Amino acid sequence: MLLKSSLPKIRWKYWVKPWQQVDWLLFCLPVAVSIFGGIMILSTELKQPVTDWWWHWLVATIGAFIALFIARTRYENLLQWHWVTYGLTNFSLIAVMIAGTSAKGAQRWINIAGFNVQPSEFAKIGIIITLAALLHKRTASTIESVFRALAITAVPWGLVFLQPDLATSLVFGAIVLGMLYWANANPGWLILMISPIVAAILFSTPWPLSEPIVLLKELTFSPLGLCWAGAMGIVGWQTLPWRKFNLGAIGAWVLNMLGGELGVFAWNHVLKEYQKDRLSVFINPEHDPLGAGYHLIQSRIAIGAGEIWGWGLFKGPMTQLNFVPEQHTDFIFSAVGEEFGFIGCLVVLFVFCLICLRLLHVAQTAKDNFGSLLAIGVLSMIVFQLIVNVGMTVGLAPVAGIPLPWMSYGRSAMLTNFISLGIVESVANFRQRQKYYL
Repeated sequence: MLLKSSLPKIRWKYWVKPWQQVDWLLFCLPVAVSIFGGIMILSTELKQPVTDWWWHWLVATIGAFIALFIARTRYENLLQWHWVTYGLTNFSLIAVMIAGTSAKGAQRWINIAGFNVQPSEFAKIGIIITLAALLHKRTASTIESVFRALAITAVPWGLVFLQPDLATSLVFGAIVLGMLYWANANPGWLILMISPIVAAILFSTPWPLSEPIVLLKELTFSPLGLCWAGAMGIVGWQTLPWRKFNLGAIGAWVLNMLGGELGVFAWNHVLKEYQKDRLSVFINPEHDPLGAGYHLIQSRIAIGAGEIWGWGLFKGPMTQLNFVPEQHTDFIFSAVGEEFGFIGCLVVLFVFCLICLRLLHVAQTAKDNFGSLLAIGVLSMIVFQLIVNVGMTVGLAPVAGIPLPWMSYGRSAMLTNFISLGIVESVANFRQRQKYYL
């Protein structure tokens, strides 16, 4: 017979049991970051009649409950529905191109019940689930598997790029690279995958002491680009399986040469002016201090003004006087730097490092490849967004319009991050369970 004193303990375990293996540190850290993010958004809008900070907390609360619900649902069910997920992802991206609303030269949002929803944010989850399902069945140890993963990714990536949403398309690339690496892809292949992008930058950027070599009237080659293409030819010769007649080396060299020329063509005829400004202004923001370089200059001034300990909450002059545009979204880290200084920035980065380490731990301890790949996909997404967002606020990366996870204002981005967190928590929750005796 059970003693009465044991009943409350049994009831407590009954309610906690669905989440008994959840990584609570991994859950609580993003919640804390979201709370702090709302405070920083309030600081940027303290003298404005807006309530973005309140919406930030509300959506974060909804996202946290969604994450907890997903955490108690078996993630293996996603395997059965991954093609449906992939189809819905592409359908939503097509729908926003047909019936979406435009803002700032891009058509990325669709109105649902009075709220603007950004399908490209949720598409990140769709591609993580789809790639995890594919690589779970067949690892990326062969060229065929890698090409299959790239072909599957190409459709939603192309739809996102056409919106145009260059920032999210870059996040897609980071997710694919991270998941392919975890799925045993040859590192040399991954280098070759990103090499055309590097070639495009080297061919289209006027680097010092590197005058282009003109072969034809419309065909120019950068000496740095030629050296890069040659180096990639060596990588292709060493890593690709087509060694007969040096096809791997020749193919890698040709791929980079074509990538370089396509980069020049895209720069001159495809990219919008604001996209070109974002990509180039970080090299020399003083070239256009009142235009494209204004965001970056003001952000660096704000962070530098914070010095070691900062001005204090609600006391940063750059933040309170609204000198940094879009500070509550893409440049929220500059508010942290000004009001909490170098120490505050280190604390925020330390918390993000803890989140990433917990994500990596879940990936390493997952009971199967599918769960491990899901965790790595989310880790790749968070790490890339963190590096680019912080990098662009201090002038080390182009202003790409990528939000800081859980801190920047953005309802679709917030829900995406918490849904991703819930999926990883499900992977943690359904690992090998410990035995509990009542």
